[in-house]
Amino acid sequence: MTNVNNRKDVAGLLTRMREKAPLIHNITNVVVTNFTANGLLAIGASPVMAYAKEEVEEMATIADALVLNIGTLTADNVESMIIAGKAANAANTPVILDPVGAGATSFRTKSIERILNNVKISLLRGNAAEVANVAGMEAEIKGVDSVSSLEDHAVIAVHAAKKIGVSVCITGERDVVTDGQELYYVGNGHPIMTKVTGAGCLLSSCLAAFIAVEDDVVRASIAGLAAYGIAAEKAVNSNPAIGPGSFQAAFLDELNSISEEDINQYKKIEGSQGE
Repeated sequence: MTNVNNRKDVAGLLTRMREKAPLIHNITNVVVTNFTANGLLAIGASPVMAYAKEEVEEMATIADALVLNIGTLTADNVESMIIAGKAANAANTPVILDPVGAGATSFRTKSIERILNNVKISLLRGNAAEVANVAGMEAEIKGVDSVSSLEDHAVIAVHAAKKIGVSVCITGERDVVTDGQELYYVGNGHPIMTKVTGAGCLLSSCLAAFIAVEDDVVRASIAGLAAYGIAAEKAVNSNPAIGPGSFQAAFLDELNSISEEDINQYKKIEGSQGE
């Protein structure tokens, strides 16, 4: 089992990711495409948005990671996701699933089931209600906003990781990452992030960039969460009166300038070994 302290030592992954500039294939929702592409470029990765069934297999094969985001779901997109996911699996390329709005409609629920039945996922990243719904746990959801009857996000994350057999990241006021055995908390970030559409979607793609260069999915996720959250904190600290619009621009700037030194200085990571 990976040593807890080694998983907390994550700053160097930022430099490794930027040196490789991994190609991240996004099949994501139409609301966030521009923000996601700019955010990936800012942090040091290379984005590509490819959706057509005629090309996703080839694109997923040459990419360094694949992100499947069901935010604006269509039947054609589901088919593309499955084609791309199978190609990524065959190429040993990590796949990140962002189950936006899971449980809101039967179509979303069935689509996620199809994806999980056909594609091996490296990381499931969502809010508590989304992850709980994917794992078949009791939860309530309204649109894409989470209202969970299960107060302990760690319980949801560990249960989902064990049931589905993947690493899980639940994001919120305090992020949770687990492989079903070891459990980590990342406390970086700022509440204003909830005022920007696509902040969670971009996060999933940024986590993919770190996972593309680090086989330990949990360690890579911790690194990505810390970098992302610290960039948000720095954006707010640069202008305490900042609003959602100016924050979005400042946040992209901070993603571009964040350093190993920033992560080492400001990271809020706690970890423990589970049973």
